[in-house]
Amino acid sequence: MGHGEDIAAHFHDYGQLRYAASGALVTTTKVGTWVAPANRITWVPPFYVHSSRSYGETDVRVLPVPEALSEELPPEPSVFVASALLREAYLAMSSEHEPAASERDRLLLAVIGAELIRAPQEPLRLPEPSDPRLKAVTDLLHADPAISATLAELGRRTGSSERTLSRLFGSELSMSFHQWRTLLRIQRALLGLSEGTSVTETAMRLGWANPGSFINAFTDLVGQTPGRYRSTAGATHS
Repeated sequence: MGHGEDIAAHFHDYGQLRYAASGALVTTTKVGTWVAPANRITWVPPFYVHSSRSYGETDVRVLPVPEALSEELPPEPSVFVASALLREAYLAMSSEHEPAASERDRLLLAVIGAELIRAPQEPLRLPEPSDPRLKAVTDLLHADPAISATLAELGRRTGSSERTLSRLFGSELSMSFHQWRTLLRIQRALLGLSEGTSVTETAMRLGWANPGSFINAFTDLVGQTPGRYRSTAGATHS
């Protein structure tokens, strides 16, 4: 997929694993957005309507998942951190066309399943609203995550009061406006860092006042510093 290429909303009657061997893949459903840069594998359950967008030149490897393994994976889309063993088994299965149900295929799938079940999940699902008043605000933020406007200012631009929007963030998305915007920025930071953008430039592009506050927010949510994440993603690309 080329940079910025979209795949329209659709679903499958089987579970699907999606891995970006290069670039990064964003999966969106009506309830949330999941980001999978290098070294992450996205799981989409059967019959779950989803759309996709690529960031960078993205080499997407897709694997259908048998029903038995699907039942052991989460009931909603998820992003898993891929171990070296999981990644190599996945790439071997997706790039070498074995006869259907061959012994090698079965063994590779068993390795993938065992590694997925024990793999840590990326805790960065960005919930998406259904209320049109709230969606008007989140659409503005998606278009420009660095926007520094307050919730009151965004409310004036979209025709809703700050009080109403604040209540909707809590009741519909179970987080505050500040938490949602921070999570959106962290998702975009994952994409930038995986493409090699420096920590400082990423912080400035996404609206943080200084790199230190970005590093703290990123580390709290991702569990490692942006510098370490960037070096790991770079190693995967190379």
